Amino acid sequence: MRGRFTDQGGLFSYIAPDKRVPANHPLRKVRELFRDVLSDLNRSLGRLYASEGRPSIPPEQLLSALLLQVFYGIRSERQLMEQLDYNLLYRWFVGLSPDDPVWDPTTFTKNRERLQNGDVFTKFMTRLLNHSQIKPLLSDEHFSVDGTLIEAWASQKSFRPKDGSGDDDDGANFHGQKRKNDTHASTSDPNSRLYRKAAGREAKLCYMGHATMENRHGLAVAGSVTHANGTAERRASETMLKARRKAAGRRITAGEDKAYDTADHVANLRAIGVTPHVTQNQAVTKTGKTRNSAIDERTTRHQGYGMSQSRRAMVECIFGWGKQHGTMRKTKHRGIARVAADFLLNLIAYNLIRIPKLLAA
Repeated sequence: MRGRFTDQGGLFSYIAPDKRVPANHPLRKVRELFRDVLSDLNRSLGRLYASEGRPSIPPEQLLSALLLQVFYGIRSERQLMEQLDYNLLYRWFVGLSPDDPVWDPTTFTKNRERLQNGDVFTKFMTRLLNHSQIKPLLSDEHFSVDGTLIEAWASQKSFRPKDGSGDDDDGANFHGQKRKNDTHASTSDPNSRLYRKAAGREAKLCYMGHATMENRHGLAVAGSVTHANGTAERRASETMLKARRKAAGRRITAGEDKAYDTADHVANLRAIGVTPHVTQNQAVTKTGKTRNSAIDERTTRHQGYGMSQSRRAMVECIFGWGKQHGTMRKTKHRGIARVAADFLLNLIAYNLIRIPKLLAA
């Protein structure tokens, strides 16, 4: 950004934007880190520029604007363009001068697909975690995994029978009907699934997001989105931890809550070189019997098990920040690929907020 004009001190006084943003402003530190990582992605971003026709939105500015949307929990891209039109702080972060026109919301949405198709979010996350200042902050041996529900952009009325049957009330009255994912699907977002978090809770159309956190400072190192079902958390955990184990080159530990305490999951983790520090699920069943945990004293007697259980709770901070401040509570996208890209963007934003504080400590 080149700067801005101001009426203070004369009609044509010109003040550089970097002098208008305080040195201790959180967004300044985030921008410095963001630009540093972007410099390593020049080759990947260069392929996304248009080779002919009208100039497209620069991928660097596109990614900057998307991160702003997550930082401040802006509900839609149309509202993001509206705020970019008058908010000079946002313009400074994105790299727009005061007289640069703001992009059309539809054009912005179309160009966002280029970042998603080019795996820019994944590459940015990898470069961020491999940064020379950030890599020493990460643990390459101890991790935690958890999942969360992401409410889909679809209503209950859209959950209709797959065979086209049903009442003529457009799905408004579904009380008393048996509705299952095997026989029903959402007409708005077919990838979403009807799922309830626990017994006695309402069922919602949603996706399931999964995050892997390193235990040293609680930074997100991997994320994925799957259909919401009873086994999605365990299967996603095995996939992500297998990649972590391969990258580490040695045995790693994984802290998980009691929803992961099943015999097959624990056996699968041990088979891929992961020590499962899973919370024991010894709940009393409806028949009055105590459930047998797949984790025994061979694991719980070690001090590392208790430490993993203590650090594991930090993964909830990632989901809490994404739902309170970011855009993770209810997605505005449809389709598992778009929801996954937005979920990964929330993880990147969380790391960018946390890392400057860790570096300053």
